Order: sequence, then structure tokens, then C-alpha cells
Amino acid sequence: MALLEIRDVTRRFGDFTAVNNVNITIETGEFFTLLGPSGCGKTTLLRMIAGFDLPDSGQILLDGINIVSMPPEKRPIHTVFQSYALFPHMTVAGNVAFPLKMSGKMPDEIKSRVSESLNSVHLSGFANRFPHELSGGQKQRVAFARGLVNRPRLLLLDEPLGALDAKLREEMQIELISLQQEIGVTFVFVTHAQNEALALSHRIAVMNQGDIEQIDEPSKIYGFPRNRFVANFIGKINMMDVQVLEATSSHLKLVVKGLGEVTAPSKEGVRAGDKGTMAIRPEQVQILHHSEDTEVKDHFPGKIHDYLYVGNVTTYIVELANGIHIEALLPNNTPGQAKSFEAGDSVVVTWRHGASTFLND
Repeated sequence: MALLEIRDVTRRFGDFTAVNNVNITIETGEFFTLLGPSGCGKTTLLRMIAGFDLPDSGQILLDGINIVSMPPEKRPIHTVFQSYALFPHMTVAGNVAFPLKMSGKMPDEIKSRVSESLNSVHLSGFANRFPHELSGGQKQRVAFARGLVNRPRLLLLDEPLGALDAKLREEMQIELISLQQEIGVTFVFVTHAQNEALALSHRIAVMNQGDIEQIDEPSKIYGFPRNRFVANFIGKINMMDVQVLEATSSHLKLVVKGLGEVTAPSKEGVRAGDKGTMAIRPEQVQILHHSEDTEVKDHFPGKIHDYLYVGNVTTYIVELANGIHIEALLPNNTPGQAKSFEAGDSVVVTWRHGASTFLND
């Protein structure tokens, strides 16, 4: 039996549907992420799991029991917020102990559990400090410790790293993965940061305007997006309007207006004459000097329109013969190397047969 089941859950605010007939199953010990742009319904869904909001219809089952009518304080669930929500007048130990005191635990048990919880987030020596004496990362870890001290069945994380700077955020991502693996509690994580979702999650649900667009493992979400929205929202991607010229069990032959034929992997249900989008990630695109030979079938002439150097890689924008701009991501393997091509250089772009994806919508 799944730990958490969301069945046909809908939430409306007047004429606006924030969550539209959503179905999700989450397994015990899973790091599950709700990902999507602002206003897509992910936080509303999280609030309904926590009990802070009620669905207009549907069921939320925890261990097979419908908890929709159960008050938040009775649910074996805790929420960690982006703002940390620490009490400034309490010490770290006092903050972590607060949920235990509210549930009527005895002093000896409170002391033992607080020590255990602080140890799990590597803050054993910080029990007597106050929040204003802590860094942003330390405050976040206190919030995690407080969330875990009651040993919840489910820990809900609402953009918990959003207030941290980029470097600290990356460090906390690694700590969060380790923490989840060590304690084994099921995490439901809400974020709009695609890279964060890809790095942390066992599975991701991509949301858009209240609907679930795709639920899958990070590698499949990234490599095999179900539709144009998912492809465009997750990372950088090149997209071209195409029409299917030929559809076989081994490949699709596509036509790009003004460019010619390209080949893509086969896809179930696609037929000759269908219109759609060919999508390919920048790191799958190779650039050759126009004088270099290639045996790859899909190769097209163009010129370097611009480039962006970001340290370990350079993103090149190539203008193809039909005026379309395509991005290619090339590693900077030589120390001190900022670029391999100059703006205006005549080049050829190419990619492997299996690198592109055909999207129906």
C-alpha cells in the first residue's frame, strides 16, 4: 500500500481552479517533488495534504485512511517553510522541543528527542543559541530538526531553500539528500527551481495551471518530456515546428520548414502528416567548423550568432539557414579557454539520431 494517495482532488477559489482533479501516489521513503511555475497549484496541494486547506472534492489517503476531515494537529505530518518560522525568543533546543511540549510529552523524552533531532542535522553544539546567532543554513537545519522531532510519517517542504544564496542553497541540497536517506522519512517537496527538483527527487510531478502534466523520474522528465510545456519548463531546450513525413517502428522522419529533413526516435501513436515539435537539448548539439567532415546524417550549415561564457561551459547561439536560432552547449576543457568559435564563424551543427524528441503538443 502507498503511504500517500491523492485521489481526484480539486480545489477552487471562486471561478479559479487552483488544483484540477489531481491524482498522485507517493511511496514510503520517497523524495517526491511538486514542481511548477508560480500559481500552478503546488503550494495549494501541499496545504491540503497538511490540513491547512480543504479540497472541494476528492480524497487524501494516508496509510489507506482518508484524512481530509482530520485537523492539521492530529495528522502525523509536519511542514517546513521557506521563512523557517523559528521563535526568536527561544533557543535552538526550545524551538525544536516546542512540538513535543504541545503534544504533552514528558521532559525526559523531550530532552532525548531534541538531542537526537539536533544530532541528525549536525547541530548538537548549538542547542543553547538563539536564532539571531545562526546563519541562514543553520536556521534552516533547525527548522528541519523541529519538523523531524515528532517522527512524522510525512515531511512537507514548502520552498525550504528559497531564502538561501546560491552557494549555500547547493550545499543544503546535498545535506537534504543525506538527511532524507539517513532518517528514511518520506519528503514531499515544493519548488519552482528545476535544477533543484532534478538534483533531489526520486520522482517529480510537473504542474501547470492546476493540472499534472507529467509524473516521472528526473532523468525521464528531462530526457523524455511528455509535451511542449514540460520540455520548455525543465532546463534549456531547442524546439522547432515540424511535420511527420514518415513514421516507422524504428524512427520518425520529420520536415523542418526551410531546413529540410531530420530524423528522430520513433514514438507510439505518431503518424505521417502529424504536426508537432522537435525538441533537442543544447548539450546534445555539436558544432563543427564548416570545413570539417561528418558522417552524422542530421547536419546543417549556419553561423555563430552569439555566445555566452559561464566558466565550465560556453553556450553558442547558431543561426541556421532558415533563420532559426539553435543553442549548443560546449564544455571548456582547456584551462583559460573561453570559446572555440567567434561570432560570425561559418559552422555546421549536428546531433545524434536518438538525441531529439518529437512532441505532439
